[in-house]
Amino acid sequence: MGFLEYAPSPESTAILHLKKSYGLFIDGEFRKGHGKAFVTISPSTEERIADIANASEADVDAAVKAARRAYERTWSKLSGADRGKYLFRIARLVQERARELAVAESLDNGKPIKESRDVDVPLVAAWFFYYAGWADKLDYAGLGPAPASLGVAAQVIPWNFPLLMLAWKIAPALAAGNTVVIKPAETTPLSALIFAEILQQAELPPGVVNIITGAGDTGSALVNHPDVNKVAFTGSTEVGRLIAKSTAGSGKKLTLELGGKAANIVFDDAPIEEAIEGIVNGIFFNQGHVCCAGSRLLVQENVHDEVVDRLKTRLSTLRLGDPLDKNTDIGAINSRAQLDRIRELSDIGESEGADRWTAECVIPDKGFWFAPTIFTNVEASHRIAREEIFGPVLSVLTFRTPAEAVAKANNTPYGLSAGIWTDKGSKILAVADQLRAGVVWANTFNRFDPSSPFGGYKESGYGREGGRHGLAAYLQSSGWGAKR
Repeated sequence: MGFLEYAPSPESTAILHLKKSYGLFIDGEFRKGHGKAFVTISPSTEERIADIANASEADVDAAVKAARRAYERTWSKLSGADRGKYLFRIARLVQERARELAVAESLDNGKPIKESRDVDVPLVAAWFFYYAGWADKLDYAGLGPAPASLGVAAQVIPWNFPLLMLAWKIAPALAAGNTVVIKPAETTPLSALIFAEILQQAELPPGVVNIITGAGDTGSALVNHPDVNKVAFTGSTEVGRLIAKSTAGSGKKLTLELGGKAANIVFDDAPIEEAIEGIVNGIFFNQGHVCCAGSRLLVQENVHDEVVDRLKTRLSTLRLGDPLDKNTDIGAINSRAQLDRIRELSDIGESEGADRWTAECVIPDKGFWFAPTIFTNVEASHRIAREEIFGPVLSVLTFRTPAEAVAKANNTPYGLSAGIWTDKGSKILAVADQLRAGVVWANTFNRFDPSSPFGGYKESGYGREGGRHGLAAYLQSSGWGAKR
């Protein structure tokens, strides 16, 4: 019996009203950048989408000055209730323009439209709604009777969840009374620039949120600006180290959400069919471009063969192709540079002696693509078991006892997330208590809620985003007299 074939079901791009070029969003308006403009392309076709302004050091300074003016003259003087009204307004506008944002995200990032439509954009709205509710309740955040805002927040976000990471950063910062200068990733600026239009629709006071585009030099100029009070970065551990060094001793408050190499642990008493879906969601969601992806599968030895066989069968049903097709499960890799890294580490996995299996699928002629891949007979010392591949590549290891599972799961320089699959609640609690991971999912994976904190240990960074903890990252408990 063959698998069902799906007719093409492409989402229309007609809903998008893209400009040929985009400037920097500073002080409530778009303006030209003074750096050399660059092009953002669709990773599925390699076709040009738009020209993007490149912020120079002078542009960064202008954005920070705009944020400082807005903080001192407007935003910090508003009541929490009034700030909350703006956040509610932004959330509703995100909902109203949800389809447009989802199409833009999939076009620019390469992720399947059903993920941007059903996961990313709804969570963006949820984050703004959640922190809108906190804006007038800061006295109850557990930071004293009058927690103070920090001032100007410099935020740098990655390319894997461009709009969602923007919401994770901006929503708590504004709720806490700060103003923002944010830099989206060079390869995925589009949804952030459309979000700037939403800020104009919401009539957010000029300068409260400034969006500057550019590459690493722009980000460096932003986080090192002397008039920034808070730095929030999501991205690679290597860049996170540089930011930690450059901000040390500066008085800037810092949160870092960095790399991961999460263990997804499957015990022999786990609900296997559910576990298979959780494994697929854990590593193949968003083409594996997920910092908390379950990229190391630890399977109890006596069910290893069954799990791997069922997993291969399930992967054979996944559809790789056009991200804007509603039936697509695996979209395009975000960039050629990322594709090259995935290929390099996968080749190293083979050379180290692991057994490679790749799902059969037709690779399009244009764009950046990598078929879902599983490595078995992986040793804990292999690079594919230790380094973050950030692609649709799964390394499978085995264990015999819960103690061995915990030891192998913790044998990593990272500590962002983990998953546990078993039908025994007592085992879930006992194992979770021993895992050095910021988030531990039980019989599920990659589930997010704005009220739940997210963050890691060790080389996965420090600080938390989401929930009351994420709000605290943008406040100081300085006692009485703080501006609320």
